[in-house]
Amino acid sequence: MENRVLVIAYYFPPMGLSGVQRILKFVRYLPEYGWQPTVLTITPTAYFALDYSLMREVTENSIKTVRTNSLDPTRLFESGKPLKMPHEKLRSILSRVSQAVFVPDNKIGWKHEALKVGRKLFQTDNPDGRPAFDAILSTAPPYTCHLIGAALSKEFGVPLVLDYRDAWVDNPLHFYLTPYHKLLHQSLEKKVLRASSRVITINRRIKELMIRRYPFLGYNDIAIIPQGYDSNDFHVEDTLQLPFSDRMRFTYAGTFYHNRTPKYFLRALSELLRERPSLRSKIEAVFIGTFRKENLALIESLGLQDVVKVFGYLNHKSTVRYLITSDVLWLTIGYGRGEDMVSTGKLFEYIGSRKPILGLVPEGTARSTILESGAGKVVKPDDVAAIKKAIAEYHELWEKNSLPEIPVQFAQAYDRNKLTGELARELSFQLDYRGSYIKVGDMN
Repeated sequence: MENRVLVIAYYFPPMGLSGVQRILKFVRYLPEYGWQPTVLTITPTAYFALDYSLMREVTENSIKTVRTNSLDPTRLFESGKPLKMPHEKLRSILSRVSQAVFVPDNKIGWKHEALKVGRKLFQTDNPDGRPAFDAILSTAPPYTCHLIGAALSKEFGVPLVLDYRDAWVDNPLHFYLTPYHKLLHQSLEKKVLRASSRVITINRRIKELMIRRYPFLGYNDIAIIPQGYDSNDFHVEDTLQLPFSDRMRFTYAGTFYHNRTPKYFLRALSELLRERPSLRSKIEAVFIGTFRKENLALIESLGLQDVVKVFGYLNHKSTVRYLITSDVLWLTIGYGRGEDMVSTGKLFEYIGSRKPILGLVPEGTARSTILESGAGKVVKPDDVAAIKKAIAEYHELWEKNSLPEIPVQFAQAYDRNKLTGELARELSFQLDYRGSYIKVGDMN
């Protein structure tokens, strides 16, 4: 007999970008482990990226999805249309204004409608007389999802499992207008944690910060289920249809924002090609994802138009095809508060490709993972000389057909199907306490 879980996720297909991947793959594979998910999400709205290939994955796998309206800023734009990414300075200003006005985030306008529909699901979706759901899983950001999950858990006596894709109070992207704003966030997070039965984070650093901030949390209250990749996405039957190149291809898949910028990589590439002109016809740099005008201007100012290819946002399937046909994949995480806890989703898609990874990253989780892969180099994010040297070293290996590969065993540890099995075990553990379930902190 299958168990049922209500999954609360604001970001869900047809929305694109990395925040969608984790929960989509969870709900796709949960039925294989005895859990039937129902996703509570929003009706399609304007967003920076829309990916209908991911939406097909929802329909083809018959994932039950219940959509509601939401009173949040995205409703000001035409539904179903991708938004243009603003200039980084404007994005930063708008983000700060939004965080000063909305607590915990600008998706708080979804809470009322989500609770109304969630209550109806609990009250009507139980044809066999059992409780409508055996557990609730909320994934954040946005942290409004956790507020919705906590309210439904309290009202219907169902255990709540919290999935943290990023830290909340300690999130490096958060701006607190006053100390009171930060205290308000902390109060909300504490309330949500107290209401939960289990907490899941993507890495050890976030777990450590949560335990330090909230002493009632014990080590065993928080499980780590990292980001991952879906091995099925990397299975290509007709390899002749892949977009191969006769040049050595360096690829970046993702968005540049906050302190993440392509300028140091591009400057390093420009210097290398100026010093070694013969490499200009042998190297190409590919960018996949939303790309701002100021970055296009930088490419032009450095004279790299013949070397750099900017494809803009591609659906996930097309992006994977470029990862497979690249020679080196690179990512960057800038310096700043809390950047040591960042383990960006693209890193694990890179791992799934088993290609060598060049990390322009500070000390922290991402750096450790790249080095552990056995096929990566890491340099400081703004060290142009070191980046140039790394590009040259990788090219020498490419010329010798000796580029390293990430070992299969290492990559398999991050397969989404396997990780979903870990999530299913965490959910099943909650069944032992249905009716009088244990909250976090109760066993400490």
